[in-house]
Amino acid sequence: MFTIKNLNVSIEDKEIIKGLDLEIKPGEIHAIMGPNGAGKSSLSEALMGHPSLKVHGSIKLDGEELAELPVDQRAKKGIFLAFQNPEEVEGVKVSNLIRKALSAKEGVKEKDLETMVKAHEELVENAKKLGMDKTFVSREVNVGFSGGEKKRMEMLQMLALKPKVIILDEVDSGLDVDGIKMVSDAIATLNDGTRCFLIITHYPRILKHVKPDFVHILAHGKIILSGDEKLAHDIEEHGYAKYLKGNK
Repeated sequence: MFTIKNLNVSIEDKEIIKGLDLEIKPGEIHAIMGPNGAGKSSLSEALMGHPSLKVHGSIKLDGEELAELPVDQRAKKGIFLAFQNPEEVEGVKVSNLIRKALSAKEGVKEKDLETMVKAHEELVENAKKLGMDKTFVSREVNVGFSGGEKKRMEMLQMLALKPKVIILDEVDSGLDVDGIKMVSDAIATLNDGTRCFLIITHYPRILKHVKPDFVHILAHGKIILSGDEKLAHDIEEHGYAKYLKGNK
């Protein structure tokens, strides 16, 4: 479903990702872990098409090459990135942002009134599932939001857009136990076997709630080891040091 081959990523002549290969099949959850500076966030940005990065290699979704496409086109194809630090967007309401995103995804200028009302009702219902009252969707995007509310906003967009490839960049950062449970429930809602997930994290806390099919250690710009969820638990207990020896 989602295939990355010989991916090389650099910024200002500094090589960050070095020939990375990864294949994620429909219904699979992959977790990428690694120490600070390993290139985890740069990987997620490269997959989404961040313009400041120089990228060489192949990024395919359902056999279609995406590596040369800009961010908006990748989003329309079904790539979604939940940010580690979501930006504030003054003057734009949550409901308006998601309505416009849905219209752009579906290739229509505006929806009819009945469809718009139904979409708004679904948005309010999803917000309630994420622990937010109905006034949340009338607020400006991330303006004055707490850290937990910003992460809920990312999950709200994910539930509305129903993307094919869901990349979560340290979405558990700064969340309490209830917040992590909220994220895991949102993932479970969309995990129907037709889409895939790439979870990027420092710590295995979220992996106790979301069971990954594969865990990969990213270090020195490449995947140095892959395993199942037991690998994440071993990292929690012993750290990365023993895996980094001899891998440079």
